[in-house]
Amino acid sequence: MKMSVIYHSVTGNTKRMGDCIVSGMNSVEGAEARSFPIDAIDEEFAKDSKCIIFGSPIYTAHITGQMVDFFLDGARKLQLAGKLTGAYTTAQYVHGGGDLGIRDMLDYCMTMGALVYSGGSAEGKPVIHLGPIGIDNTMDIEQFVPYFEAYGRRMAQMALKLFGE
Repeated sequence: MKMSVIYHSVTGNTKRMGDCIVSGMNSVEGAEARSFPIDAIDEEFAKDSKCIIFGSPIYTAHITGQMVDFFLDGARKLQLAGKLTGAYTTAQYVHGGGDLGIRDMLDYCMTMGALVYSGGSAEGKPVIHLGPIGIDNTMDIEQFVPYFEAYGRRMAQMALKLFGE
């Protein structure tokens, strides 16, 4: 089953964490996941994806303007209605608005008819209520890799459960 991670990255952190989600997804038998920056999406692959996860860095407690523009225009081409979606962010500070950015992206997905999922506390630890947030204030974003990989696994497992391929 095809799955996509679509992101906007400025410093490389959001790309890196998206690749970790893809790694987690691809660890689940039956998943075929790939990641794409918003300006180079394989639209056919993404349209065929049953699960799409969106990622953005956070600046002044918001997703990037490029990501907003993508949701207002490009995301509609992906036919999100009925697909499983999720979101993640990267930020410089714990209280930098990462959760607000996730909610923004999930709101865009829901208004296009997508299903949203994160696993929440039902999956045990690590608890990921809305989506994972990588914090780079220590300049060590790598410490968050296990959370992003776990999120990818959980999203792939749910997609396979829901869409049964």
